[in-house]
Amino acid sequence: MRSPIGVASTGSLRPGVPYGRAMATIRELAEEHWQGRGELVHTHHPVQPIHDHPDDGSISTASEEIEDGLLTLKSIASVNALDTGDGLVMLDTGGAFDRRTVHETVRAWRPDAPLAAAVYSHHHIDHVLGTALFDAEAADKGWERPVVYAHEEVPAHFRRYEKTGGWNTAINRRQFAIDVPQFSWPSEYRDPDVTYAKQLTFTRGELTFELHHARGETDDATWTFVPERKVLLPGDLFIWAVPNAGNPQKVQRYLSDWASALREMAALRPELMLSGHGLPIFGADRIVAALTDTAELLDTVEAQTLAIMHQGQNLDTCLHEVTIPALLLDKAYLQPVYDHPQFLIRNVWRRYGGWYDGEPDNLLPAPRAQQAAEWVELAGGVDNVLARAQQLLSDGDARLACHLVEYAALAAPDSADVWTVRAAVYTAHSEQHTSSMARNLLRHAAIASEQHKRDLAGDY
Repeated sequence: MRSPIGVASTGSLRPGVPYGRAMATIRELAEEHWQGRGELVHTHHPVQPIHDHPDDGSISTASEEIEDGLLTLKSIASVNALDTGDGLVMLDTGGAFDRRTVHETVRAWRPDAPLAAAVYSHHHIDHVLGTALFDAEAADKGWERPVVYAHEEVPAHFRRYEKTGGWNTAINRRQFAIDVPQFSWPSEYRDPDVTYAKQLTFTRGELTFELHHARGETDDATWTFVPERKVLLPGDLFIWAVPNAGNPQKVQRYLSDWASALREMAALRPELMLSGHGLPIFGADRIVAALTDTAELLDTVEAQTLAIMHQGQNLDTCLHEVTIPALLLDKAYLQPVYDHPQFLIRNVWRRYGGWYDGEPDNLLPAPRAQQAAEWVELAGGVDNVLARAQQLLSDGDARLACHLVEYAALAAPDSADVWTVRAAVYTAHSEQHTSSMARNLLRHAAIASEQHKRDLAGDY
């Protein structure tokens, strides 16, 4: 049986033990998740911290020395530290919300071991903003400043972030349904000291760190293998979910390159995989299965999309004819809890087909508000449009109702009834999806409607 990805999927997870402060160890949670008993669907993000948020609003971080000399910290993103016998090496250093907790946790674990080096898996801010605290510590204690390794494109992405802070603030408010006007994007970044193009190997103490470049969620991704420990750190190339290969507000992602990197990792048969998000996976057979299944999902989306494109078909046809085998989406580690599978199709189209969706009326369109006014007039007025939207909502078709309420909002922005119905439609549609990215973008529209706006981040 094949499962279409143009519609929401609930997945196959069985009810499990909820997250909380009195929770099991990371190892025990990892087993729960592998068995499909862990709760993977979260309000904002599939990779939320394990524990509840403290009362002060900070981010809680669970940590565990899961092997001798190997500390893993599970927060929004995973952070890992290895004691090499000659200083610590960290694989990612934490984000803005949890960097202080990360630093304190590492110091509680190894109070007197300097941070010798850190590896950035990619440039995203939930992985790279904790380094500054270790830099400051080194200066204060007279230690050598840690050496940061990363792919050669990472600095360029930091410069892009510096140029686009307002845009990134807006898109993240939408993506995580943040109704906090004071939220803002970071403006300072710690550049790497050593960069590489394809591969780089460095040693520290007793351990070797093999860095490999891949294009996947980003074009600057690094996955790391530590052969002495048979430990794999894939970064965000594996996140315990449908791969984040389609994010509708972010730059190009690369499905086939991503799949190739996953298969290259699998060939090493690591015995422990520390995911960029989500929990560790223990055991070579499990790791190989998780990596190859994820690669298969990426490959089938790209292959099917390209097959339809070869026929000269448009984007709409791709979106509603590409399917993913249900046996893949049923895997506990491939649940659609963050990115929506349909978004992946759009990224394949964007990579190979450009921005034109194949619809002639979209090539040089009239202003959307003007289009809406014409359609609403043809429908006999905004009341008729709202009545039909409410009927569609009652019939369970929130997706189609969304189109109608957008026309209504554009044609009659001063109508209180428009915003009431729009809020109800987008709330209902958001609740139909397990993908937190889809759900939150829709929730953002619902929240904005309550303030008689279509969008809060852009204030319109």
